[in-house]
Amino acid sequence: MKILCVLGEHAYGDPARGEGPEYANFLPALRRLGHQVSFFESLSREPYDDFSRLNHALLKRVEETSPDVVFCVLMHYEVWVETIQVIKKSGVWVVNWSTDDSWKYPMFSKLIGAEFDLFVTTYPQMIDCYHRDGINSVCLSQWAANAETLMSPLPASVCRYPVSFVGAAYGNRRAMIARLRHEGIEVACFGHGWPEGPVETKRMGEIFRESQISLNFSDGAHGRSDPASRQIKARIFEVPGCGGCLLTEEAPNLDRYFRLGEEVLTFEGADEMAERVKMLLSRPEQRDEIARRGFERVRRDHTYERRFEELLRELTHRMPRRCALPVDWVMFQSAAQGHHTGPALRTIRSLLVLVASLIWGKNRGHRAARRVAFELFWRLRGAWTYSAAGWPGRMFYRES
Repeated sequence: MKILCVLGEHAYGDPARGEGPEYANFLPALRRLGHQVSFFESLSREPYDDFSRLNHALLKRVEETSPDVVFCVLMHYEVWVETIQVIKKSGVWVVNWSTDDSWKYPMFSKLIGAEFDLFVTTYPQMIDCYHRDGINSVCLSQWAANAETLMSPLPASVCRYPVSFVGAAYGNRRAMIARLRHEGIEVACFGHGWPEGPVETKRMGEIFRESQISLNFSDGAHGRSDPASRQIKARIFEVPGCGGCLLTEEAPNLDRYFRLGEEVLTFEGADEMAERVKMLLSRPEQRDEIARRGFERVRRDHTYERRFEELLRELTHRMPRRCALPVDWVMFQSAAQGHHTGPALRTIRSLLVLVASLIWGKNRGHRAARRVAFELFWRLRGAWTYSAAGWPGRMFYRES
């Protein structure tokens, strides 16, 4: 198949945060399966002046490459629902991989999921919500490990780090790490917000392999501590896939993918985390056995090739092939006419930024104002927020 991947090269579109996991893992896996893969950058705001030009450029790429599938990983409203409709009308299957349904479902997936031929969730517990809301395009999959980076475990005796954590420093993560250090346990931390900063994908795998214990926290990007909003992250598969011994915070449905206590270990709360870290450090043979079993499980069942084989098989099974048609530029231009920022909208934006800057400070004011607008409009206008006419996208291109 010819597959056009629409996602960000860098995490959150920011080069300072390093290569994005979807870019690093999805494209190579699809190529290894024999597909002809091309890429469209959707998260960086530098190439275009507004979302109208971004969406126009995406349709031009569709026109030029004639893909069978457009595979999206959307963060907000960067690709309009009208653009998705135009792509589908041209005969192309459109798939979206949804990353944060534990907390984004009501504000994102619920509103636009039905627009796609296949809408992928990594949350088994959310399937009933999709069906309840009439979104039959939903498909369950899961994060995985990159088959090219699999590395067999090292024994604990030669590991460089006693304990490591790779991930951004948000929520209660600093407090959890501080707890271990207070217990006299050395913890090496890497990622956005830590002194060491982000690390490249290859180095990340080396850190997992060279650590006696690799920690994972299951909170979402907003740092919510509610157990119901915890996530199964890619890290859960990447650590054992790179030969690491994973100690992860408990998360719903984790036992669907690993034998807990044998292939990975879990903890609930700071006390149990510290207790299990000490136990693993004092029992290197047990640690080595957990790392070995986790690695074998990932190598057998949890690579992206396995995931995408299943997804594409499901797509072709569910959706008949549509007739290929030219891109309907008239339909797109009709939608794009609603994406303009006149004097009234600019005034509203200025007022929002002024108020937000007074509350959250000048540096955070613009993004806080965008967030206020987004939170207001998805509640009041639903899917309209993700259209060409949606106010958040019209007012806050750079901040989105």
